[in-house]
Amino acid sequence: MIVTYNWLREFVDCDLPVAELSDLLTMLGLEVERVETVGAGMDDVVVAQVLEKNQHPNADKLSLCKVNNGTEILTIVCGAQNFKAGDKVALAQIGAVLPGEFKIKRSKIRGEESCGMLCSEKELGLAEESAGIMILSADLQLGMPVFSALGLKDTIFEIGLTPNRADCLSVIGIAREVAAKLGKKVKYPELRPVEGATAVTDITSVTIEAPELCPRYTARYVSGSKIGPSPQWMVNRLKAVGQRSINNVVDITNYVLMEYGHPLHAFDFKFLSKGKIVVRQAAEGEKFDTLDGQVRTLQSSDLTICDGERAVALAGIMGGKNSEIADDTTDILIESAYFNPSAIRRTSKRLGLHTESSHRFERGTDVNILPIALDRAASLIVELAGGTLPRGLSMRTLSLFRKGRYRSVSIGSTRCSVSHFRQLI
Repeated sequence: MIVTYNWLREFVDCDLPVAELSDLLTMLGLEVERVETVGAGMDDVVVAQVLEKNQHPNADKLSLCKVNNGTEILTIVCGAQNFKAGDKVALAQIGAVLPGEFKIKRSKIRGEESCGMLCSEKELGLAEESAGIMILSADLQLGMPVFSALGLKDTIFEIGLTPNRADCLSVIGIAREVAAKLGKKVKYPELRPVEGATAVTDITSVTIEAPELCPRYTARYVSGSKIGPSPQWMVNRLKAVGQRSINNVVDITNYVLMEYGHPLHAFDFKFLSKGKIVVRQAAEGEKFDTLDGQVRTLQSSDLTICDGERAVALAGIMGGKNSEIADDTTDILIESAYFNPSAIRRTSKRLGLHTESSHRFERGTDVNILPIALDRAASLIVELAGGTLPRGLSMRTLSLFRKGRYRSVSIGSTRCSVSHFRQLI
């Protein structure tokens, strides 16, 4: 499990030095295997403003710029063309060392002196690819280190968890442990889903045909959303914990996964035949095309999420190509469910398909958190992608337990009576 100090501090007041927090986590049984400081040694990369951008006298594809770093005016030669006079940019000053041990020195380029380098996101290690130099917000203070100005300076803790600590496969889970040790309270995210008048049950429905494998399934519907890039703060935070940004809606499901520890999945509603969800076991030999582009051959023991006609997800493991979120998606169905850990483990192992989702479901997720994680994701989608929420959840739950076939149920690593389980939901 990877967690950043800044993200952790959103949920618990903690001002311990990095070394002390690392020791504290290890003493709590959450062994810290790696500590990395993001932006360490990068204070010589500062916010600067381009005052002039002129053609280099000896090179057609280069510009000769005058740049203000807050204390002096520097001459910089630059090959990028995606900026103009007045833009604020990331300036690596003489002496700065960029990722890859690339040290910035005073130099002459085609006969003109260059006293630094204007940097792209890729050159700063903030992106795998970039089309030009990094253009910064106009309200940032000149001379301020870029990583500090953008809130990117952080510390990453990689924590080795034993299989019985599924409760700490989330930032909030780790925050609870720290809060308990320090005598603090956990500050949970504010859930603010604003609902419309239309009931979600008028739009979609959920049917569970395999209650032994899925005793609870909840869903929310969001209409009129716009798919696009995620805000930079979310991209940076996901990258820090090892997640690749895809688009705003998929990123939100991954963000809530890391935040609460409960996997979610988003479907493009227009591809759900009859606008419904059916949770059932696969037919023996059934073929299913997962999001990674592989065609899987399923067995009758595998649990699938289906629409009115076909499978659209391999339950608890991976979604399907036939209902993935795409650039033209506008209406979304968000899934939050509880799946039998043993069933997910068997399917994941047999298919050789291990995901962040299966990793958590195999160990047992918190059945009581389903609607909380769902509301958190729905709120973020409306905030970041737009759209409207109908009233309520589409939900099926506990049909198996109501028949009296089980006396107890697992919640994470804890077992409780069915009567108590009913109270929880």
